[in-house]
Amino acid sequence: MLETVKKYQKRLLKNFNITYKRYLFDEIDFDNKMIAIFGARGVGKTTMLFQRLLELQKQNKNILYISLDYPFLSGVDLIDLVENFVDEGGEYLFLDEVHRYNDFSAYLKTIYDIFDIKVIFTSSSATSLLNAKSDLSRRVTLHNLAGFSFREFLEVKHNIKLEKYSLNEIILSHIDITKNIKINLKEFKEYLEIGYYPFYFQKQTSYYQNLLNTINLTIDLDLTSLGLIEQKYTYKLKKLLEVVCESEPFEVNYTKIAQMAEISRVKLYDYIKYLNDGELLLLIDEETKGLKKINKPAKIYLNNTNLLFAYCNNSKTGTIRETFFANQVSRKYKLNISKQGDFLAENKYIFEIGGKNKSFKQIKDIENSFVVADDIEIGFGNKIPLWLFGFLY
Repeated sequence: MLETVKKYQKRLLKNFNITYKRYLFDEIDFDNKMIAIFGARGVGKTTMLFQRLLELQKQNKNILYISLDYPFLSGVDLIDLVENFVDEGGEYLFLDEVHRYNDFSAYLKTIYDIFDIKVIFTSSSATSLLNAKSDLSRRVTLHNLAGFSFREFLEVKHNIKLEKYSLNEIILSHIDITKNIKINLKEFKEYLEIGYYPFYFQKQTSYYQNLLNTINLTIDLDLTSLGLIEQKYTYKLKKLLEVVCESEPFEVNYTKIAQMAEISRVKLYDYIKYLNDGELLLLIDEETKGLKKINKPAKIYLNNTNLLFAYCNNSKTGTIRETFFANQVSRKYKLNISKQGDFLAENKYIFEIGGKNKSFKQIKDIENSFVVADDIEIGFGNKIPLWLFGFLY
């Protein structure tokens, strides 16, 4: 069986030619014994594995790549397979789609404990929650891979190198930064529609169909494989996505959503959480102080703007703008709904999102408050271009 797996590995690498490395690649400490890369389907987790594998091959390391959705692995004991690999001098084990293997958490814990080998595995984002409840959480270093930022989209499209900026740098120096970046607002609109998932550059003509397939696979395979929902109820999650599409983020009425999706209020909160784990939804809580707990999110968005264009018939411009801002900023920074503006970042900065003519009326005289404006290339004062928040990672 080990030789069969090696043949598949060789065949896959023969056709692999993606050289662009995502932002996360440089953030991972590959010296850690066990690393998890989790995130939505289609964001490039397998690509990262192959790129790291090729690096190690150049160093003459002994690496084994296994995709745990291989049909011929059904009934094969993973521990026996790994033991055979280690016995012949194996040093690195790359496991793809671990959630497709029954009781994967226990197997990973055993591999960590008994073998002198470094492991990188990939899975859906829901895996992180399961790990947090098991002994595996103490052994693994978790890394969440997001879809393309606007910066990455431009880098790949034009084969160029662009700097990324911290939130503080954007707030303090946005005018100087934007003067140094030649931006085409048409390309920002393009990114909002088709730029979040890297597979666009391989499947441009059928992008939305592939994106819809990705949504279905996330629900029908990933969430069911993790035991979060039974197959017979997956249609309810898809119905819930449709309802969220039709609802405005600032009008979250849980009773109405439950009725429209034909889901009980009790199950609704679970289903919202599952779709958030699968990175199909994005949940933003209210600002809280002290020990107060929030039992339900203040706003519910589709995870990214590409999902809006693929899944919704008529998304409002305001929803698209807020979704982009929330998606990009929440990847790196604490983000809450603000009582005075649209968003509060890092418990300090208040942002009001709007078009190029958006005024400061709603946040007038509030310290550390900013208007984030669409349809402008360069800002002024406390008015910052919306597209620039796509340069945070």
